[in-house]
Amino acid sequence: MDFSFSPLSDQAIVIEVGNEINESAQKAVRTISALLEASPPSWLIETIPAFTTVTVFYDPIKALYGTVKLELEELFSQTGEELAVTPRTVEIPVCYGGEFGPDLEFVAEHNGLTQQQVIDFHTGGEYSVYMIGFAPGFPFIGGMSEKIAAPRRDSPRLRIPERTVGIAGMQTGIYPIETPGGWQLIGRTPMRLFRPEEEIPSLLRAGDKIVFTQITEQEYASWKEDRHAENP
Repeated sequence: MDFSFSPLSDQAIVIEVGNEINESAQKAVRTISALLEASPPSWLIETIPAFTTVTVFYDPIKALYGTVKLELEELFSQTGEELAVTPRTVEIPVCYGGEFGPDLEFVAEHNGLTQQQVIDFHTGGEYSVYMIGFAPGFPFIGGMSEKIAAPRRDSPRLRIPERTVGIAGMQTGIYPIETPGGWQLIGRTPMRLFRPEEEIPSLLRAGDKIVFTQITEQEYASWKEDRHAENP
């Protein structure tokens, strides 16, 4: 595993595994996160995985930067990539178009497709959650077909309903809470992504595999949240 370290203030260290967003970098990020979760040092406060980095927050009273860097190097050299990291697969039902996906028509016209073809491409992708950020529980999801890529809106919306599915560039994502945003909105899921009453409030985690499925408005209205999640 190739990586580099850099300080972030006096309480954090950034581990960089590459400069390109790809499956190799994501595997390394997942491995590092799993290693620290399995063998947390006494000084560890929190880890934050991102596209190509893992930021490690530590207690400066218990350890300084040099000690943290040395212990991380030793941990990674002893274990390397031998730790098996099996991603979860979570199925996300989506009701596409209409009031739930007001930009579906734009995405279709932008790519010279019908609206159903956009839906077919979106549900046919092999997706991975690259990172959680922007808003609580918001997943940045890679693996979408370039055939349905679309630019962000010129003028962001001030309010996007929670659970709305959007597209921006080559990524897709889901708004877990009501928030402003500039992504093209193509549908909505009945599943709650942000659950503040739970010990782990985010339904999705970095490294999860995502499967999108199309449902009708009637199915949306009657959906039971836990029906289609594997390895929750």
